[in-house]
Amino acid sequence: MDGKDDDADVFDPNIPEEGPSAPPPGWLDNVHGYQDHQGDNGVNPLYPPPPAFSPHFDQDRNTAVPHVRVPMVSEDVARDALLKFVESKWRYSSKPARNLTFKDLKPITVYRYRLETFTESRSSAWEFEPYNGQAVDGPQFGASPPPWEVPVTMPQLFTDRVEKVRVPHSSFIKMCHKCKGCGRTRCSFCHGRGRRRCIHCGGRGRHNKKRCSSCHGRGRRRCTSCHGKGFKTCLVCHGSQNLLHFILLTVTWQNNKDDFIPDRQPDFPDKKFEKVTGDPFFIDDNELVYPIQGFPDQEICDVSKRLISDHFSRFSSTRRILWQRQTIELIPLTHAHYSYNGKDYDYFVYGIENKVFISKYPSACTIL
Repeated sequence: MDGKDDDADVFDPNIPEEGPSAPPPGWLDNVHGYQDHQGDNGVNPLYPPPPAFSPHFDQDRNTAVPHVRVPMVSEDVARDALLKFVESKWRYSSKPARNLTFKDLKPITVYRYRLETFTESRSSAWEFEPYNGQAVDGPQFGASPPPWEVPVTMPQLFTDRVEKVRVPHSSFIKMCHKCKGCGRTRCSFCHGRGRRRCIHCGGRGRHNKKRCSSCHGRGRRRCTSCHGKGFKTCLVCHGSQNLLHFILLTVTWQNNKDDFIPDRQPDFPDKKFEKVTGDPFFIDDNELVYPIQGFPDQEICDVSKRLISDHFSRFSSTRRILWQRQTIELIPLTHAHYSYNGKDYDYFVYGIENKVFISKYPSACTIL
């Protein structure tokens, strides 16, 4: 038998019950410039950038675009694209692709307009770690800089990245809120007693009119959660009794992108364009870009004006607009009409990659 189980309960009233994992309201100091953005209710609001960080948008400015010619696809290119497509489909025979007769190759003008707005946003929240004698960068070294003056290194333009950095001079040491500086917390399974009622005999000490073999007739067994100690090492401070609190600033760089392709061909699914590239014959990048004017496709002009206005209103109030880029791509699209064995068929060749979309092919192999 385990002699320790014969001892009286190990309850120690000086060991506190577990407190909340997060510091209670009012537990932390206020840091100037960060009072309203310390993660209340699990939400970290974005700090609006100061006016000096925000570019000014001139409502009267526009951007001109050069004229562009429509690319042509030859019969050889159209045939090779179809052959490559049917060879990737085990059900299709390559014979029709090799022997078809072209009737017409019709180029279709397709423009893709893209607006990218590269932004930076900043938010903060209190964090903590067990204090084990590490250096403390506290207010004794000066006031914490405002959120937008904390130095960080910007990534390459138009790339997404998140960086977390401690706010200088925001650190301080405080007694652990969970164990109240004890380093240990009362076991919640046995309520600090070190033993729990035997589930085999229900605490009666006897089972089927015999002494319970599980608890040896005592009605209680050693708590397996705390190993009979009645307490556990604090899960928050790991027994160090104190925590180092600091403000963690989260800096998020994000490339916000919108694409638009006018629907010019009802027989061709526009989603196919998402996986191919075009010829970016017009690229305009600056801190702010301005609506396109005078382009032959008025729909591109209209969507440029709408998206630029939308991006500025969406992002300028809560994020810093670092740079913008607008592009117009000419995506090759050719509608190929051909005949085979006296019947007419068609397919599309699209993208710089010469991808093929086909709704009906002359013949298909069938496995019997």
